[in-house]
Amino acid sequence: MQKIVTRMILIVMGLAGALATPAHGDTKAPAVVNDARLEAAYVIMGDGFATVRIVTGAAGCPALTIDAKAQPMIVRAPHASLPLRPTASTIANSKPSVFPITVCEASLPPGAKRASVDGRPLPMPRPVIRRIVVIGDTGCRLKASENAYQACNDPEAYPFAIVAAHAAAWHPDLVIHVGDYLYRENPCAPGHAGCAGSPWGYGWDSWKADFFTPGAALLAAAPWTVTRGNHESCERAGQGWWRLLDPRAMQPRHDCNDAADDVTGNYSAPYRVSLGQGAQVVVMDLSHAGKKNIAADDPRYDEFVSTHDALARYARNATFTFATDHYPILGVTIPDGEPDKPPKAGNKAFQSTFGQVDKGLVPAGVDVLLAGHVHLWEHVDYSGNTPSQFIAGFSGTQEDAVPLPSRLPVDTSPLPGVTIRQFDAWTDGFGYMTMERTGARSWKVTVRHADGSLLRRCRIRGNHTYCEPIFG
Repeated sequence: MQKIVTRMILIVMGLAGALATPAHGDTKAPAVVNDARLEAAYVIMGDGFATVRIVTGAAGCPALTIDAKAQPMIVRAPHASLPLRPTASTIANSKPSVFPITVCEASLPPGAKRASVDGRPLPMPRPVIRRIVVIGDTGCRLKASENAYQACNDPEAYPFAIVAAHAAAWHPDLVIHVGDYLYRENPCAPGHAGCAGSPWGYGWDSWKADFFTPGAALLAAAPWTVTRGNHESCERAGQGWWRLLDPRAMQPRHDCNDAADDVTGNYSAPYRVSLGQGAQVVVMDLSHAGKKNIAADDPRYDEFVSTHDALARYARNATFTFATDHYPILGVTIPDGEPDKPPKAGNKAFQSTFGQVDKGLVPAGVDVLLAGHVHLWEHVDYSGNTPSQFIAGFSGTQEDAVPLPSRLPVDTSPLPGVTIRQFDAWTDGFGYMTMERTGARSWKVTVRHADGSLLRRCRIRGNHTYCEPIFG
């Protein structure tokens, strides 16, 4: 019955997911203003600040009110039709990125209680974050080179709107997205009714269809911490990433418009988001890591070592640290294209960079790693001081078809002398994670199906985690 009701709501709303979510204990949902100029309104967490972002079809910025006072907004990115640049797709499957929108922004003052834009309430940051939703890999895959045409028009085959609605109903204080927002890279091929008529490419129409429309309920429910995925690299949806999501100010040569600047545009320094009471999330932009060794003369080498060192500094002074990036640093995966090969732990890109300056790979003080990229849910708990790894790449994109074994070979390990204490993975569908604080260094975790039904119960105690068998 719950699935049917959810589907009916989403269909009636045109899959917009534009549900207004009340705060904890408030049973009255805020009104949604039907302003045709306002495409999206959301809050992104940055390094010590929160920024309001507005996407509008108008040339100027709408009215922003903070604690009953009007506040000016600045234009982050104006309307633009960007020239075609080299992309990950062939010329036949590429087109210029068109953004017929204005992106506006303004910082929220510390301690602000309420904010709204054109009468639409915005989710406000909380000084102590107690409830977190984790999602990842949320777009609908349309990729000609892999003959992959997900049924984007079917809410069961592409259920991100359902995931977002149920996750919003849990009333989180924060949403962490572990990367990969836009997957509609190429046109739907003839004969695939499930994606017929879908927008494609890297412009606003694809961003709207793949992220802002299906994710609207969750964008309205809480501020977001956004992690950049490989699908937001400069040769893919990087232009939209910088215009719409990255929390930092726009900078010259970081906009991904010119392929000559891709080394600059593909990387940014890590930052931390406070969860209050000494806990934090450190966000790393390692979206162009890949899975192969990175040589010392590769520009990524110095970038990644710098990220490692910054993560070490951040973790040193915190009570508890989540670290998030897109590629799993300590995940267990099946080698690409080799389903008959045994699983491998770790990633050569990090072993050849982080591992050159730290024999433990991940700096001391990091407790839990959050990632996506692999289209499944996964949990790995390691011995000693090695942090646990969660993978939450299961929130909308066509899931992986090759299941991981329930028992791993005894020698599966990313590091000498480190053993796996517990491993679990789920590849049977779509969903999201919740994390609820229970102490200074402890969290209660649930893994949920797209419809909100329970799949796992887990607990975090410092850098160790444990998950119970499947439920439901």
